[in-house]
Amino acid sequence: TFELGFMAEKIAARFLESRGHSIIEVNYKKPWGEIDIISKKEGILVFTEVKASRKIIPGFEPELRANNSKIIKIIRAAKTYLAEKQYDPDQEWQIDIVSIVLDGEIAKVKHFKNIDI
Repeated sequence: TFELGFMAEKIAARFLESRGHSIIEVNYKKPWGEIDIISKKEGILVFTEVKASRKIIPGFEPELRANNSKIIKIIRAAKTYLAEKQYDPDQEWQIDIVSIVLDGEIAKVKHFKNIDI
């Protein structure tokens, strides 16, 4: 749901900030894809996809919804962002996934760094 996604993105942004990321932008959208959170840590741009659910169901963890076709769209949007914002072609960047399971008042967060397909 929209509300779950919005809440999960706020939790993910706070989580990333607590680990040294500076949030640059949220919800960067293009017709072919979107990026939930764009941040920078130690000079590296990080394009983060946030996935969330309300309960843990083995085999249906939120991060599994960030499949290859989703990652390909994120890569395309990331390359557009880099060009649009005129970053140096040598700018280091990566794609991360933050998976959040909201279990009552508790958010269980998993961070998958530098995703590759």
